[in-house]
Amino acid sequence: MLHAALVFAPLFGAISAGLFGRALGDSASRLISCGFMTVSALISIVVFYQVAIEHDTVVVELMTWMDSGAFEVAWALRFDELTAVMTLVVAVVSCLIHWYSIGYMSHDPHIPRFFAYLSLFTFAMLMLVTADNFLQMFFGWEGVGLCSYLLIGFWFDRPSANAAAIKAFVVNRVGDFGFALGIMAIFLVFESVDFATVFSAAPDVAGSSIVFLGSEFDTLTVITLLLFVGAMGKSAQLGLHTWLPDAMEGPTPVSALIHAATMVTAGVFMVARCSPLFEYAPDTLVVIAVVGASTAFFAATVGLVQNDIKRVIAYSTCSQLGYMFFAVGVSAYSAAIFHLTTHAFFKALLFLGAGSVIHAMADEQDMRKMGGIYTLLPLTYTVMWIGSLALAGIPFFAGFYSKDIILEAAYADASGFGNYAFTLGVVAAFLTAFYSWRLLFMTFHGPTRAEESVMAHVHEAPKVMMVPLLLLSLGALFAGFVAYGAMVGEGSGFWGSSLFVLPENDTVAAAHHVPFWVKALPTVLAVAGIGVAWWLYIARPGIPHAIATMHRPIYAFLLNKWYFDELYDLVFVRPAKLIGKTLWRGGDGRVIDGFGPDGISATVVRLARRAAQLQTGYVYHYAFAMLIGVVGFVSWYFYAIGS
Repeated sequence: MLHAALVFAPLFGAISAGLFGRALGDSASRLISCGFMTVSALISIVVFYQVAIEHDTVVVELMTWMDSGAFEVAWALRFDELTAVMTLVVAVVSCLIHWYSIGYMSHDPHIPRFFAYLSLFTFAMLMLVTADNFLQMFFGWEGVGLCSYLLIGFWFDRPSANAAAIKAFVVNRVGDFGFALGIMAIFLVFESVDFATVFSAAPDVAGSSIVFLGSEFDTLTVITLLLFVGAMGKSAQLGLHTWLPDAMEGPTPVSALIHAATMVTAGVFMVARCSPLFEYAPDTLVVIAVVGASTAFFAATVGLVQNDIKRVIAYSTCSQLGYMFFAVGVSAYSAAIFHLTTHAFFKALLFLGAGSVIHAMADEQDMRKMGGIYTLLPLTYTVMWIGSLALAGIPFFAGFYSKDIILEAAYADASGFGNYAFTLGVVAAFLTAFYSWRLLFMTFHGPTRAEESVMAHVHEAPKVMMVPLLLLSLGALFAGFVAYGAMVGEGSGFWGSSLFVLPENDTVAAAHHVPFWVKALPTVLAVAGIGVAWWLYIARPGIPHAIATMHRPIYAFLLNKWYFDELYDLVFVRPAKLIGKTLWRGGDGRVIDGFGPDGISATVVRLARRAAQLQTGYVYHYAFAMLIGVVGFVSWYFYAIGS
């Protein structure tokens, strides 16, 4: 019951707020949702101790879900070391975001609906990470997709929010189609979708071939590439990343929940869960490493020039997800999950800290209209520094431990794609530090650029918002130090059988023996990035504008996100609209309606009008018509007689 309560408590909160919110009122809806979420968070701590510390794997079978011939799927909750870490991160961070939302959304007219969506989102993510089979995982996978659509478009009276919600939904459908095909291929090959059955049979399938799209390919390569397409959509990797920055249209707590602990981490978790498959598909690992490293670099470059405080943090999320994926690509699954864990704390901290700034600045998000507020928001300023230090990987904050082990593992891989990932990773480390302190300096330092009416009301957020920030800052400070030895330490047996790595691919073990300069380089570059940001935005604040003017094409290229949206609009959106318009006007309008209801009705009207023209009202016209009729009848009669 304890394990089921962990997963289903948020669902009860969602049902209470969603179905009975109007009767209960705003205050009761908030407290009930937060209460159920707190119960889930507390249970996750207990379960983490039982499973991860005592290594007691638990599978709770709730019922038989589907039973049709050879296709049998149980509804079961699997709690091993990987699940225990994920449920702890999801439940605890989501709980803090729930309580923070009480203050942030206090003036919103749709509070019960918001908390219902937020709790439902958490339930879907918990279902995903506790799944015992691929079909149950797909249920949670689609659940977080649905809830992201509802939450991003929560303020549905804004056209931009509706457009962002639709964009997130459509882009994720592309990835989900690949994931669904991968699950179908798994059942075709293994005749099961149960994790234990599939993973145990993976070594026997390795090296076999399957016919796909008319050609023969390695079976596990096809399956894992299809699964990775799904991960690319959910975790916003290069090519399917365009929805992530637009997700900022939702309320800030939504941004924190999506970017820190739930939806975007689903892809990383899924690949780590399927490590017994990916380890026997080396070509897929190469693809993952290259895509992940390219994403880390791409998003970091775009983050350099964004002016919306939430978009800067959103692109940092995209970049950090790239780190996690290229860690997976070099078989450093434990390092990827370790970074996922620390990232959840400091990224939620940064988003909620940004929310505190936005709350204080009368919903202003443009950093060019801020500045000079660090004395007015000292606590928010402090926690934003903590989050930024963790994000930049400065010793001895959480990100320092998790990001560095990923870079060291990439270097230890000693392959071409490993070196590619390491190189782009250290460059991204420099860029990350730069845009993080650009955000801090533009938001809190320099002359005040906000209107006097706004500055007159700048104040710290209420305690219900600040307490979650302080608790998250503890995670950003200590999560890396506390968990490093267990999760990625040399000789650690923390993960048990939940993660699988072939002995020759154990890059995490090799990472502990890389040269000193490899360990020191990310820190040196991070400090250099902070120094450059200080020089440009504090010491010489006129230089950034001069650089942007001098290198206008490069600035525009980065500001417009490498023109991915424009490219997709040209390649996909416009042709789709043209096809739709052609089928609408030509096919539906001219052919179907033209020969169908519109054509028949028009013909009837036309014949009726012509018949009406015969009714002139003159007697001699009618007499003439009768005479013609008589002549015709007599002529026909005599012709018939004569023949």
